[in-house]
Amino acid sequence: MVTLINRLDAAVSKPDLRHPEKQNRPDTPILKKPDWLRVKAPGSEGYNATRQTVRDAKLVTVCEEAACPNIGECWTKNHATLMIMGDTCTRACAFCNVKTGLPQPLDADEPNRVGMTVAKMGLSHVVITSVDRDDLADGGAEHFAEVIRQIRLQSPKTTVEILTPDFLRKDGAAEVVIDAKPDVFNHNLETVPRNYLKIRPGARYYHSLRLLERVKERDPSQFTKSGIMVGLGETKEEVMQVMDDMRSAGVDFITIGQYLQPTRKHAAIDRFVTPDEFKAYESIARAKGFLMVSSSPLTRSSHHAGEDFERLRAARDAQLAGKRA
Repeated sequence: MVTLINRLDAAVSKPDLRHPEKQNRPDTPILKKPDWLRVKAPGSEGYNATRQTVRDAKLVTVCEEAACPNIGECWTKNHATLMIMGDTCTRACAFCNVKTGLPQPLDADEPNRVGMTVAKMGLSHVVITSVDRDDLADGGAEHFAEVIRQIRLQSPKTTVEILTPDFLRKDGAAEVVIDAKPDVFNHNLETVPRNYLKIRPGARYYHSLRLLERVKERDPSQFTKSGIMVGLGETKEEVMQVMDDMRSAGVDFITIGQYLQPTRKHAAIDRFVTPDEFKAYESIARAKGFLMVSSSPLTRSSHHAGEDFERLRAARDAQLAGKRA
């Protein structure tokens, strides 16, 4: 069942719309999920413990805000993807369930609380993402960098993966984040170029591609990662072209997952891509030279991120050993 998640302020009897810019759009049809996309409802003891830890630290997770289907599995394992800089995004992408509007000012203590929470949870690997903050002069780059520094300070054995905005028209911002030296720099292309105007209208495909390329130019030791959704009307040939573009930009790790429609006001699902098709995409991507590929209906950017990071590191070590041999 898919519904709009709106809150009602009892004091003023005014609805707090999660996606105000989408309210006047016509409803799109909701396709019935196939069996391979069905997951158990969350509610385990581990899930509740992770939820309480996040609540106690007054932090936001993309797991909840983006309505991730893997939340039950990940939170049961004490894995959560923290979303910094608030819960409100300045963009209004047609696929995303994160609340849109004018964000609150940055919370100066948030980096410290993130570092404390990562240490408390005993995470070996953590994924940090954020909303887009086009309202800030640097797009939140310095805040991102301070979060990385605090994790290094308070939980030095934790490897850090970041999933960043595109920092569009924010000169010098990307370099601030790159220089904070995350272990993995992820920025998702999300879809094929033809879909950008309707699916990701605030972004620019070649700018996002260039961002990933700049990471490798500035710090070749950092792993780069990017992902796309399928089921939005793209063709196989277009997906293969995105793979080629990513490899040209030096991307190490590609993720490919099924787009799932958050509400009737969001972009409609064109079709459900079958598990066999995902396996075929994985084979093609590996043949194109990616060090790591995650391609399945439930693949998401941070799903199994810790285990995948270890495989990614092992794959690069093997590649370097092969070159020396």
